[in-house]
Amino acid sequence: MTTAPTTTTPTHRTSAWPPSFRLLYAASLIDGIGFHIGQMAVPVMAVSLLAATPAEVGLLGALSTAAFLLIGLPAGVWVDRLPRRAVLVTADLTRAALVASVPLAWWAGVLSIPQLYLVVLLTGVGTVFADVAAQSCLQQVVGRDRLVAANALMMSTNATMQIAGRGLGGIVVQALTAPVAIVLDAAAYVVSGVILTRIRPEAPRPRQPRAPGGFAHQLGAGVRHVTGSPLLRPLALSTASINLTMQLTTAMLPVVFLRELGLGAAALGLFLGTGGIGALLGAVTARPLAERIGHGRALWLPGLLVAPLGGLVTLIDTGPMLWVAASGWLALAWRTGVGNVIGISLRQGATPDELLGRMNATFRFLLTGALAIGAVLAGVLGQYANVHTALVVGAAANALTWLPVFFSPLRTLDRPPSVD
Repeated sequence: MTTAPTTTTPTHRTSAWPPSFRLLYAASLIDGIGFHIGQMAVPVMAVSLLAATPAEVGLLGALSTAAFLLIGLPAGVWVDRLPRRAVLVTADLTRAALVASVPLAWWAGVLSIPQLYLVVLLTGVGTVFADVAAQSCLQQVVGRDRLVAANALMMSTNATMQIAGRGLGGIVVQALTAPVAIVLDAAAYVVSGVILTRIRPEAPRPRQPRAPGGFAHQLGAGVRHVTGSPLLRPLALSTASINLTMQLTTAMLPVVFLRELGLGAAALGLFLGTGGIGALLGAVTARPLAERIGHGRALWLPGLLVAPLGGLVTLIDTGPMLWVAASGWLALAWRTGVGNVIGISLRQGATPDELLGRMNATFRFLLTGALAIGAVLAGVLGQYANVHTALVVGAAANALTWLPVFFSPLRTLDRPPSVD
């Protein structure tokens, strides 16, 4: 990635991108729809069909991301050693089989909360490998000079899928039941895996001398690269804090909508979809905002100015207050969308090719691990205090998550670094 001013603005039309990227993009598009439908359907099934308690809902959310804590770091070493296309395809087909077991068990009358726990945990293992491999191969298929544009497109797509997937998921669950929605999730994984098989295999990477200490040394190199960097360390701390505090709200929303407010899955999907709109707006505005005020300021200034609006989510109720809460959720998601585009591009630009897998795995370990911790904490607060306590704690803490970036060299960083 170059640090010089850009003289042309790369188009976001997928036809302007290399064929391998177009296939990766198409797979991500389909995968994203299915994933967000599943993310909607599983907790709704737990609350509505299996009478899950707030603690069980929180644990379900925690297990869906626990794999990043369990194998997130070694996955980076494995991905750096394996063909990334094969990793992506295997992860998709494995997740399809796991997800399909849920509706089959429901129709057979044997589905239970423990099975949901096991499925979301093992599906998360597949997601660990898929996410690390996808981010690690992105610069290979587009080149470092187009990483910001490619990440903006991928984040815009992901935000669009949050709108379409969660909104569609809510409607499907409401109209056709949660098991049918989960079938669509499994089918999306299959289609995505088939598309990924058409990506041209990557050229064999030059054999690197085996690092002293073997696997453990290589794993530690990725961790040290992140924790020892004055740019990446505060970015990781800030983003992990955002994930944890957002999860305090997200994990309890199914309980709020379905049990406390008496609203249906469609209303929950539409509410979460407003977050997708915010994330999409954030992804679209991230590049022009960063060009105008600098990449560093684009990471912390939205947190200072916009994150306090998350307090509006704590006012959630039926009637007009539902719209007030939705506006706060949209504002939080906009801030997150901006940070995702700028942060991912900074991470990739500051990391040499041979460390990309391990850097991405380290970030995924920290960021998705924060989601797991946030889900557990939300479940504890919801079970032993009340669900609104989880919303209040999440909103208050989220308003402070910009501080690690502000008190670091990132504060005035004009452009992402470049590693040759």
